[in-house]
Amino acid sequence: MFHYTLMIAIAALSACLVMTAIRFAIGPTLPDRVTSFDLFVANVIGIIAIYAELTDNANYIDVAIILSLFGFLGSISFAYYLMKTSR
Repeated sequence: MFHYTLMIAIAALSACLVMTAIRFAIGPTLPDRVTSFDLFVANVIGIIAIYAELTDNANYIDVAIILSLFGFLGSISFAYYLMKTSR
C-alpha cells in the first residue's frame, strides 16, 4: 500500500512540475520566473526523496541536499540583484 501511495505522490509532483515549467515559460516578470524556479527545485527535491525511498538507496538524499543548496543560493542571488538594482 505504501508503494502505491509513493507512486501517486510522484505522479502528483510530476504534474506540478509540468505546471511550474509552463509558469516559468510564460512568467511575464523576472520575480515570477524566480518563484517558479524555486517551486521547480522543491518539486524535484520531493521527487528525488520519494525515489530514494522507493529504491531503498539513501545516496539520492545527498543529491537532494545539494540541489536544495543550489536553489537557496539562486534565491539569495536574486534577492541581492533586486537589492542592488533598487538603489
